[in-house]
Amino acid sequence: MMWSVDVFATYLYGLKFIAVTLAVLILISGLDDLIIDVVYWLRRAWRAATVYRSHDRLDYLALYKRPEKPLAIMVPAWHETDVIGRMAELAATTLDYENYHIFVGTYPNDPETQSDVDKVCARFRNVHKVVCARPGPTSKADCLNNVLDTILQFEQRANLQFAGFILHDAEDVISEMELRLFNYLVDRKDLIQLPVYPFARTWSDFTSGHYMDEFAEVHGKDILVREALAGQVPSAGVGSCFSRRAVMALLADGDGVAFDIQSLTEDYDIGFRLRTKGMSEIFVRFPVVKDGEVAHPFTPAFGKSVREANVVCVREYFPNTLATAIRQKSRWIIGIVYQGFRNHRWTGDMTLNYFLWRDRKGGITNFVSFLATVVLFQLTALWLYQAVVPHGYEFLSIFEGGPWLTALLTANLVLMTNRIAQRVFFVSTFYGLAEGALSIPRLFWGNYINFMANCRAIRQIVQEGDPRRVAWDKTEHDFPVLGEQGRARRPLGRILVAQGVISEEQLATALVHRTRGLKLGSWLVHEGMITAEQLATAVAEQSGVEWERVDTLSLDPRLIQQLPSELALHYAVLPIREEGRTLVVGSEGDVDPVSIAALGRKLKRPVSYVIVPKGQVTVGLRQWHARWRTDDARRALNDAVSAGRLTAPSADALWQEYVSRQVLFAEVVMSLGHLDAAALNAVLLRHETTSMSLGQFLVHEALELQKTVQGSMHSLLERAGIGVSSYDDVLETSTV
Repeated sequence: MMWSVDVFATYLYGLKFIAVTLAVLILISGLDDLIIDVVYWLRRAWRAATVYRSHDRLDYLALYKRPEKPLAIMVPAWHETDVIGRMAELAATTLDYENYHIFVGTYPNDPETQSDVDKVCARFRNVHKVVCARPGPTSKADCLNNVLDTILQFEQRANLQFAGFILHDAEDVISEMELRLFNYLVDRKDLIQLPVYPFARTWSDFTSGHYMDEFAEVHGKDILVREALAGQVPSAGVGSCFSRRAVMALLADGDGVAFDIQSLTEDYDIGFRLRTKGMSEIFVRFPVVKDGEVAHPFTPAFGKSVREANVVCVREYFPNTLATAIRQKSRWIIGIVYQGFRNHRWTGDMTLNYFLWRDRKGGITNFVSFLATVVLFQLTALWLYQAVVPHGYEFLSIFEGGPWLTALLTANLVLMTNRIAQRVFFVSTFYGLAEGALSIPRLFWGNYINFMANCRAIRQIVQEGDPRRVAWDKTEHDFPVLGEQGRARRPLGRILVAQGVISEEQLATALVHRTRGLKLGSWLVHEGMITAEQLATAVAEQSGVEWERVDTLSLDPRLIQQLPSELALHYAVLPIREEGRTLVVGSEGDVDPVSIAALGRKLKRPVSYVIVPKGQVTVGLRQWHARWRTDDARRALNDAVSAGRLTAPSADALWQEYVSRQVLFAEVVMSLGHLDAAALNAVLLRHETTSMSLGQFLVHEALELQKTVQGSMHSLLERAGIGVSSYDDVLETSTV
């Protein structure tokens, strides 16, 4: 029996050696983390005592003062059936922004996702499908390269330039003010990163919960310190906005390829590439606390910080199964630790090197933390044994040492206490005290996940022989339930045929011979093949709304005042009635969900729409909102009736024909191909703040651009060193 005790004692001596080694490594890592803690809190105290005493915090209303620049959202999609539609719906109904487009990257061997995206594109005019050149799954970087190439082609067709390029996943829930914030900063910053906060699941779901804990601390503290000290911000791959200058630099750097297709963490890679080019990067924690919300630092009921819990951020569900979490984290570890070491060598900037070390130490600390937990459980078991057995073996005496060991363990205890306190604080400020308390046991579960992920990462690298050969492993995410999805749009011509209004032969003739500058429905009405009401019925069925007969010239002026002129002209709608708080507007064509949501935000009330017969909105806009009226067709018709030259029924028929043949200027411009729908929307947003007609505005912009581009002789002479007075002398001399 004694031999077993000797063996166990030998094991304990070995355990002591391991424990001491781990304690030293934990001390080094703990002191490293303490540096970040100290810098964060000193910086926070200094800013509170100086910056925020002399300067007011930027109010969210300031974001509305910048005109909306075109922004492109890039979304890679592999096996994302039924997700893209929900994302587009959520964006349309929640984003307080209108001038954006979503480009979805799909694969040729993923027909289900392609079909789903096609339906979304038919309903949302600002969603565009991209089909990658290679079958999937490729890397996320490869998909993004295909998406970016399509965006640049789209810019040429639409005659516009995107100011910012935003990375998102299909499952992301985007904050209402995200695009406003990007729009505000993108002229001055080249990489803008928002914090990411995972959604909470049940309290017992420790796997998804540990993501909450890690992101809350890293995006609440660590990245802020990194930006302040090193000026470098790693992109999170979601909620990241790149300026046009940054994207063009990445394309030039990669000979037309912006994202490294061999990198499993292309987002992390880009942050360093832009930093080496001297570009400006920022991590933004911008709280949006609106009127009526509590402005106290903390809400006692939940323990949340009102400001911190209302930052503009990205929300999404993270994996809640152990296997999925290990797969995802092993990909992160390979990309950041092992590929990062190969791709990003140590630099001459010691501050940046320090954060490179912090990124890479995970390859060691993931093992150390888990092994330390295992040792701790064993020591706890030994302590329980000695507490329960009065005269048992004093196994813990083996772990006794001199003052140095006591000091080492005491220091680690203090550092561990600080580590837990920091974690609880940052989790609580966003999620509340309950989640903050749960972050303590989740800390140990997270250590196990990170340990297993590290083991898997090393195994994959050994199997492939090179970290850059490891294949991309997409992580499946959940998406919040939003309710019933919108149906796909049917072509207008097919609806008219199905309704028996026109024949297949007439449709074929119309598609071939319709007049330039007119849409299909307008041409059919102009040719007398269908009536304006028949067109309204078909358009209403296509849009999934009702249609109504209305005389827009007889509307109540008080109702007209409910919709400002600039909005009526921009969206080509007129208010026709109120249903409670909801304003019902009439339109001659489909109004996309983004525009309806934007109109509701601008009016600060719910808005719905119905289809009205062709021409009614056009003549109504001219009557109620036209800035310059060239003639009054109704008065001319009434004068003819009064003079006895026309009967009332004939006048009514003539009026209906006249109205049905009226066409909006924007429709003609689009149908002629002079402006893409996307470019037209961007123009209308700029036109909304002017008093000019749309035609005059377009001419004015062209003339201003001409002046800017061609320059003047005055400016050329000044650049040559001839001042204004000298320039005047030259003019006087030349006239003598």
